[in-house]
Amino acid sequence: MAEKRQLQKAQTKERITAAALKVYSENGFSTPTIAIANEAQVSHGSIFVHFPTVDDLLICSLESFSDEIKKELHSLSDPGNDIASLLEMHIGVLIKHEDFYKRLIKEAVYLPEEARNAFIAIQSTVSIHFLHALEKDMNEERIKDVPFHMIFNTWMGLVHYYLLNSDLFAPRGSVLAQYKDSLIECFLTLIKNEKEVKK
Repeated sequence: MAEKRQLQKAQTKERITAAALKVYSENGFSTPTIAIANEAQVSHGSIFVHFPTVDDLLICSLESFSDEIKKELHSLSDPGNDIASLLEMHIGVLIKHEDFYKRLIKEAVYLPEEARNAFIAIQSTVSIHFLHALEKDMNEERIKDVPFHMIFNTWMGLVHYYLLNSDLFAPRGSVLAQYKDSLIECFLTLIKNEKEVKK
């Protein structure tokens, strides 16, 4: 009986977390918890049985999202990836989670520090795979010898710029799906050695 109760408790907590991710992506991180309870189809009080404070719910939801993104990146990445393959993989993962990720980069600065750490963890995972791919291409002299952090920050800045301005670039649909090929092609042109560009 106790095991069944624990299982139900865990399932309810998962349902609340999933509902929070959906509601946050649609309405922002300041959405009242009653909206999350309604989405999860639980009583409002159930939220606080599992999450004593609003910040606890927010942090748990962001950590869940971060873990999912990191797991997908790790599973898709390959030590032999070149930078072009990695960019494809990165955008592919973001497209699957575009609405929530877009909300996260818009509002990250307003989040509690512990919640922002989940966002930082995502960027750290991307940067590790990015570094391996860049080292491979640099050793083979396919890309320019530019400091890693500048190349990485340029890519992230480009992707985030399009996401933050998606209402201008793609008012209906996924901005990353629409501009994926252009973003990758343009970025590769910026970092490739001249002999590679001429190929």
